[in-house]
Amino acid sequence: MAHTDLDMRIDALRRFNRFYTRKIGVLEEGLLQSPFSLTEARLLYELARREKSTAGEVADYLGLDAGYLSRMLRGFQNRGLLAKSPSKADRRQTLLHLTKRGRQAFAVLDKRARKEVGALLGALSTAEQDRLLEACQTIEQLLGARPEPKTPYLLRPHQPGDMGWVVHRHGALYAQEYGWDERFEALVADIVAKFIRELDPKRERCWIAERDGEVVGSIFLVKKSATVAKLRLLLVEPKARGLGLGRRLVQECVRFGRQVGYKKITLWTNDVLHAARHVYQEVGFRLVHEEPHNKFGHGLMGQTWELDLF
Repeated sequence: MAHTDLDMRIDALRRFNRFYTRKIGVLEEGLLQSPFSLTEARLLYELARREKSTAGEVADYLGLDAGYLSRMLRGFQNRGLLAKSPSKADRRQTLLHLTKRGRQAFAVLDKRARKEVGALLGALSTAEQDRLLEACQTIEQLLGARPEPKTPYLLRPHQPGDMGWVVHRHGALYAQEYGWDERFEALVADIVAKFIRELDPKRERCWIAERDGEVVGSIFLVKKSATVAKLRLLLVEPKARGLGLGRRLVQECVRFGRQVGYKKITLWTNDVLHAARHVYQEVGFRLVHEEPHNKFGHGLMGQTWELDLF
């Protein structure tokens, strides 16, 4: 290739870079009208989508200098966005995870980013959108984009047959693990029937978790009022426990609740469900009420938990 031809290609690629960075607003002092720089926002995204990770893992994936990353992480800690905890597998390592404030900051950024990209795509026809996405994939492939870390499960919307699975597995699993009778299964059947009959897709959602093509979990977020949503029917199969799936399902509910404008999420559970209660606490829910009952064949302590979203 002649030197002049290479120069022309260099100029063309640099021209594209200048155009695209201007188009998506990364040259502004704060990305998406936020107090975060582009690099800080990218780091926030990486921490939000990982259950827990070490600074070394994040630095390696983002290609950041360890010292530069350390300063950003220290800044996140000082702003109350980041917490650290020792690894149970290796006490010499420290795990990073976002605090409630950090998750809220990410949710705001994520909502604004989705809105801006949606507006960008909305100005194009479906065929033009397809062309754009194909071009993006081509750029990634040719420049050797590193694959994003794979999650050992996938989350998808519900489809025909899933509601039957939700009712069956709740009835069977809670009978097996806690001795609850068929009245609990009847309650679950009522909840899913109402969800299907009265579904408001703009404000309500069900997530189904799959692993290797098999359904292993579920969760629902339904409308209680114009400003309050209710989290329901969190379930993780025993074979899928230990993957962080329960926490991820709850986080998806919280993210969606903020995205559609709810002010609060509430849920009802029982004191014997220790793993679920631990997840709710980790995500930021607080216990607001307790009341004894005997609805499922045993004396139980029902609990109401709440999370303020804004």
